[in-house]
Amino acid sequence: MDNASYLDVALRLANADLTGVDELRAALHEEPWWSERVTERDVRALRKVAAGLRQAFEAMVDTDREGVVREVNALLAAHPLRPRLSSGHDEAVADWHVHVADPTEPPATEVAAAASWGLAQGIVHHGLQRWGRCAADDCGKFYVDTSTNRAKRFCSARCANRVHVAAFRSRQDPRVRLSSN
Repeated sequence: MDNASYLDVALRLANADLTGVDELRAALHEEPWWSERVTERDVRALRKVAAGLRQAFEAMVDTDREGVVREVNALLAAHPLRPRLSSGHDEAVADWHVHVADPTEPPATEVAAAASWGLAQGIVHHGLQRWGRCAADDCGKFYVDTSTNRAKRFCSARCANRVHVAAFRSRQDPRVRLSSN
């Protein structure tokens, strides 16, 4: 996994519904090494991490430099990297990679370290000008805008389409809407 992937973990964790194990597994679906091993204990631990990530993202969206430094450093201090070299999880195939925490620890330990590190590296790479919160009234998820023109307003195409379709329908002549039903 690279730093961009760790940033994705931070965003998915901050935006996740962490009401139970299934929801956490859904948020971590791209990392089966973590998602297949999570327990209710991991959910409880990662709720606190997600809250800290959301505070950091709020500060980033507000371009509050002092708040960003404070929140991200708190996450890094609470969930430090403890890199471990691994030759892979399958004895038959060598798959060299580095875990950001001891892989024998609960998944929450590594997920928290990965998300904290990814967030810090995302700030180093993107600064504070590319972070946002979805403009859809019923969403509010955080995102990083990597577009060329820095015009992103929604967390996903789904939210953008929903808002644009609703706006289009609200502009239509009521007689046209009634006749199409």
